[in-house]
Amino acid sequence: MNVPPTRSNLLNIEQELALAREGYEILDKKREVLISELVHLAHDAEALQQEVWGLLAEAYRALERARMTMGQERVEWAALAVNKTVEVEVTSHGIMGVPIPVIRAHGTPPAMPYSLGDTTATLDEASLAFRQVLDRIPELAETVTSVWRLANELRKTQRRVNALQNVFIPDYEDTVSFIRSELEEREREETFRLKRLKDKTARAKENG
Repeated sequence: MNVPPTRSNLLNIEQELALAREGYEILDKKREVLISELVHLAHDAEALQQEVWGLLAEAYRALERARMTMGQERVEWAALAVNKTVEVEVTSHGIMGVPIPVIRAHGTPPAMPYSLGDTTATLDEASLAFRQVLDRIPELAETVTSVWRLANELRKTQRRVNALQNVFIPDYEDTVSFIRSELEEREREETFRLKRLKDKTARAKENG
């Protein structure tokens, strides 16, 4: 840092160095917590995603069987009978300052919103399969969103840790070392100057 080597600047830089080191320790602990939470949630997200994909694949297979036994038009008419939606409530809680969503679904479509006379068991199977998918989607959305938010915060924290560790703290340390060296050199020069002055004064007294 290009600062004059004065005692006041030395005190200021030492204080900034102490704050930088304290900030590094705090951010490093935050990084460790974020990594721990992220690893845990990423594992859960992967398992949930595989589960939902499996349920969804089975649901579409069941729907295809219903289309084959009932026909496309009758399946579409049965789908139109569903007129009730699921309400979704989104709140949040914090992990190391990161808002993590909490998603809750309230209410489900009626078990059989269509007339039994115009449908087959294959449609019931498809309906049940999609209801199972619907039950898991809120948790999957909550977990995946949490993973992305924690990963984004981890990237920001890592950049700050790297900046403190590799740029700011070394700069402060180098500046403190430079100022101390300059001040010590000045003290040596002043001591030498005073010694010479003292010797000169002593010789003058002896000659006088």
